Amino acid sequence: MSTDDTIRDALDTLIRARPGFWTRTSCGVTRSLAPIPALLDRNAYSHETSRTRVLLVGGLSGRRDDVDLALRALELFAGGGDALLLRVAMSAVPCANPDGLRMDDAPGNGAGGNPSGEYPPEGKFYYDPEDPEKRYLWRWVCFQAPELVLELNTGPSVTWEYNQAAQRLAPGLGGKSISGGQGFLSALGSGHPDGLDTIPGLRLTATEEQLPRELGRLFGILRQMEDLPKSEARQALDARRGRSKVEIATVLAAAYGHTFEPVVYTQGVPISGRLRLHQLEPKSENPVPDISNLLETFTAGGIPQELAPSALASLVWADELADTSGDPRYNSLVIDAADRWTATGSGSAPKPCDPDFRTEDMFMSSSILGRAYRLTGERRYVDILANFLVDGKIQQSHGLYWHCRSASYYWGRGNGFAAMGLSEALAHIPEDHDKRPAILGMYGRLMQSLGRLQHPSGLLPNVLDFPGSYLEFTSTCMMGYAMARGLRLGFLAPEYKQVVDAAWDAVAERIDDVGNVVDACASTGVQNNVREYLDRPAIFGYDDRSGGMALWFATEMERLTRGT
Repeated sequence: MSTDDTIRDALDTLIRARPGFWTRTSCGVTRSLAPIPALLDRNAYSHETSRTRVLLVGGLSGRRDDVDLALRALELFAGGGDALLLRVAMSAVPCANPDGLRMDDAPGNGAGGNPSGEYPPEGKFYYDPEDPEKRYLWRWVCFQAPELVLELNTGPSVTWEYNQAAQRLAPGLGGKSISGGQGFLSALGSGHPDGLDTIPGLRLTATEEQLPRELGRLFGILRQMEDLPKSEARQALDARRGRSKVEIATVLAAAYGHTFEPVVYTQGVPISGRLRLHQLEPKSENPVPDISNLLETFTAGGIPQELAPSALASLVWADELADTSGDPRYNSLVIDAADRWTATGSGSAPKPCDPDFRTEDMFMSSSILGRAYRLTGERRYVDILANFLVDGKIQQSHGLYWHCRSASYYWGRGNGFAAMGLSEALAHIPEDHDKRPAILGMYGRLMQSLGRLQHPSGLLPNVLDFPGSYLEFTSTCMMGYAMARGLRLGFLAPEYKQVVDAAWDAVAERIDDVGNVVDACASTGVQNNVREYLDRPAIFGYDDRSGGMALWFATEMERLTRGT
C-alpha cells in the first residue's frame, strides 16, 4: 500500500537497479508543502536523444490502488530488459495527488481541489489555494513535451483510450477516443497547450493482474516502431530553441525597452539591451534616435532626489548611449547617480541601500558604482561597492545567499541579483583592489552552487532549496548572464560553459515570437516565510523585468560566442 515513504523507497530502488538512467525529483508542491514526487529519465529534456520519451502519470485521483499500479508499471518497465530501456526514456509522476493520498481524500486533495478535474488550469500559477497540483503538473508536462503521456487508472476491465494526438497508436491497442474534452489528456491532445502544440496521450485502465500483459503490448509497439515522431509540442520547442541568439534578441528588443516609466531598472535594462544588440549588429536599424528621444525629458531634467537604488540602476544604459551618441550628458547622469551612494561605516550598508543588505542592492550598486569608476577612475566608487559586497555577510557556507539578513530564504531571483551584482563588480573593480580576491571567491562559490542546483531542464527553481518549487525564468537569465560574462572576461572556469548553454536553451524555449515569457516570478519584496516565496505569482506573457534580463543574456551569449 503506497505512502509517501513507500513511493520514495520504490523510486530509489529503481534508481539503484538502473544506475545512470534516473534521478528522483519533484514536479510541484502541494498546499501542505509536500513535494510531488517524480522520476526523471536522463534524456527527458535531451534535444538529441534517439530514445522515445514517455511520461507515466498515476495517482491523479489520490487513490492508493492507482498509485500502486503506477509503481508496478515502473517495476515492469525497469525489468523489461536493456533493449527496452535503451529504446524508451521513461519518466514518471507516480502520485500526482500526494495530499489526497495522505489525507485519504480521493479524488480531492485536502484543500478543496481535484487534480483529476478540468484542464487546462487557468491562472493562479502556482498559488491557487485549492488546486496547485494541476498547475504544476500541466506546466511540467507541456515543457517536457514527451512523445507520449501514459495515464494509469485501476478498473475491473481493460480499457485503452487515446487523445486526438495519439491516434497513430490506437489501432494496435484497440483503443477508443477519450470522451469529454476537459480532462488532462484531452487538453494535452488538442489546441495549443501552453502556447505550444499537442502531446499524444494514452490512458490505460486495468487491474494489477492485467497490467503486465497490457504494458507488454504497448512496449512491443514502441519497440517495433522505427521512429515515434517527436510530439508537436517538442517540435514547437525545438523551433524556438533553433532560433539564433541574435534572432531572439531582436524579438525581445522589439517588445521591451520602449518606455522609461516608471523610472526603475526593469525599464533601464531592456533599453541597454537594445543598444547592446545594435552594437553586435550595426547594420540593423539604429535605435539611438528613438532611445534619445524617449529619454530626453528625463535627461534634461536630471535625476530626481531621493531615488531608491532600483531607480538609480535604471541608468544602466547611460554610458552606452553616451558612447554611441557622443552626448556627454548621459555619462554625467551615471556619475550623478553614483554620487548618491555614501559610506556609513564598516559593517553597515551604504546609503541609499537597505540597511538589511538585500541582494537586489548588490546588482543596483554594482551596475552604477562600477560604471562611475570606469568613467572617472575615482576609486572611491569601487571602494564603497567592494565594502558593501564584502560586509553583507548574507552568503552562506554552501555559496547561496539569503534574500537579506532578516530573511534566511534562498529565493532564486535574489541569488540572481547576487550573481549579476558580483559579475558586474568583477567587470569593473581593478585587479589590484585589496577586496577583489574576496569578491572573486564569493562569485565562484555562488556559481558553483547555482550550477549544482540547475534543474535538468536548464532552469533554476524559484526557491532554490525547496524540492518542487516552480522553474523560474528570470533567475535563470540572471545566472546565465553572470556566468557568460565571467566566461567571456576570464574570471570563470571554462567547464561552466555547459551550464550556461543549458540555461540558454531553456530560456530560448520559453520566449515566443513576440517576446512573451514563461513563469517569471512577479515583483517580490522580502517575504515572511517560505510559503510566501513559493506562492509568488508566475507570469506567463509580457514581463519587462524578464524581457530585459533575457535580452542582456542573449547579447552576452552572442558576445561569448563571437569572442568579443
